[in-house]
Amino acid sequence: MENVIIIGTGCAGYTAAIYSARANFSPLLLSGNMPGGQLTTTTEVENFPGFPNGIMGPELMMNMQTQAEKFGARIEYTLVSSVKKTAAGHFEVISEDGTVREARSVIVATGASPRHLGLPNEKSLIGRGLTSCATCDGAFYRNVPVCVIGGGDSACEEAGFLTKFASTVYLIHRRDSLRASKIMADRALANPKIKPVWNSTVCEYLTDEKGEMRAVMLENLVTGEKTELDLKCVFVAIGHVPNGAFLGDLVDTDENGYILQTKGTRTKTEGLFAAGDVADHVYRQAITAAGQGCAAALEAERYLAELGVH
Repeated sequence: MENVIIIGTGCAGYTAAIYSARANFSPLLLSGNMPGGQLTTTTEVENFPGFPNGIMGPELMMNMQTQAEKFGARIEYTLVSSVKKTAAGHFEVISEDGTVREARSVIVATGASPRHLGLPNEKSLIGRGLTSCATCDGAFYRNVPVCVIGGGDSACEEAGFLTKFASTVYLIHRRDSLRASKIMADRALANPKIKPVWNSTVCEYLTDEKGEMRAVMLENLVTGEKTELDLKCVFVAIGHVPNGAFLGDLVDTDENGYILQTKGTRTKTEGLFAAGDVADHVYRQAITAAGQGCAAALEAERYLAELGVH
């Protein structure tokens, strides 16, 4: 019987592991299908405190893993398919291969996956001119044209942020008007650096000889006409998919699938905690995920103390 099982190994999961391990609970981390989380797909991270010269995303994740293991955390590379709570009040964490692990408490830190367009070469371009985080990557594209795909508040916010760096920000939307709130839409359309591209979708990513983004092929959804648009980076802002469906009715979620936290990082199920992007649809930053991982570990420690486990 494990005291703490942490599902997910991004910033939230690793931070939870560091705190739980230092509390002598020897937590077990189950990695999921993307060990290290979304930061493993980024290049230089410049906004994580403590690294004035920046740090590569994969290196930051490896440092966190090393730190967690140093204090006694254990990692198994497996994907969790479901979690059940037994009549005795414990949890059964079931992997895709059928392995069942028991735990007194569970911290879910499985993150959220950005929605993409599903184009053929999409995965190979992530981190090479295709991203879903302007805050993370915008500063790498100074004085060059970029685009944002989407028409909601997030897309408008990303586009506005990118005008600090890019020469031009094309805002590509499937309709002839933005679905963002009026204040966000007005702000975006009033910015001279933001150029809306209406009734259009990206149907192909075009790369240079190095495999980096050089342009996109646009399809006008009204006329069917296709045109090439030169740019250096595509920022996809059509939403995220939180990775929490495997929990079933153990948690309540909002209309988009994000886990609802009841008090701190607690969920509606006693002993089950949620941290990071699986529950956070507002900030979605590495540092906020780490903060929630810390909170979840502290709350799990208090829960275990209530059970008489120290």
